[in-house]
Amino acid sequence: MVSPKGEIDTRPRRFYTDVAIMQEPGGWTVKLDSRLLRTPEKHPLLLPTGKLAGIIADEWRRQAERIDLLSMFNTRLANVAIDRAPQTRTELAAEVARYTQTDLVCHLADNPAALRARQEAAWAPLRAWAEKELGVRLVAVEGIMPVAQPRQSAEAARAHAAALDDWRLTALVHAIALLGSAILGLAVERRRITAAEAFETSRIDETFQAEKWGEDAEAARFANRVRAEARALDDWFDALKA
Repeated sequence: MVSPKGEIDTRPRRFYTDVAIMQEPGGWTVKLDSRLLRTPEKHPLLLPTGKLAGIIADEWRRQAERIDLLSMFNTRLANVAIDRAPQTRTELAAEVARYTQTDLVCHLADNPAALRARQEAAWAPLRAWAEKELGVRLVAVEGIMPVAQPRQSAEAARAHAAALDDWRLTALVHAIALLGSAILGLAVERRRITAAEAFETSRIDETFQAEKWGEDAEAARFANRVRAEARALDDWFDALKA
């Protein structure tokens, strides 16, 4: 297939008709016709809840003539949880701790005052929550220059992440990277706020500037893509509770 711009569509063709989920010993699986869905490393895609299996099955049902892997967020996240997380748990937990040293919600605008006030109204309660609930106390500063954060806070974040199962740990690390904030990611994982809410909270500066100057079309498209990922993260965490 050639696109209107003359580009060749290299996405794989849809090779299946029916998608079904089945409960197996140890979890739930997704089948494409009679074939068991597997990860890139050829492990069976064995999922912890039927609800998560249903979400992933729906991603495969929505595919058209070509399979768009980029649109299949939870399938890709499940592949990471199965293929990568078990061997890299130490590194993933360390990544959570690293983000506490440059956390978005600790860097306040030095001006204008209205922007700073909006940031603090949204971010201060989350910093207070992280300190009270998780022992992650981070210091707020003006500007973007890094500041040394309490070592025990980084350790508390690392220890919390290390105690999670592979499914929650994988999604937590992705949420933190998506939002630029350990505190926002932890709040999503603990369901203090939704990922959709956390995304809007993470872009207070961008929203403030767009209200003043208007929003660039490309920036708007990018924001909408991230919003879609945030909504998929909410589906993931909610499914793990099932």
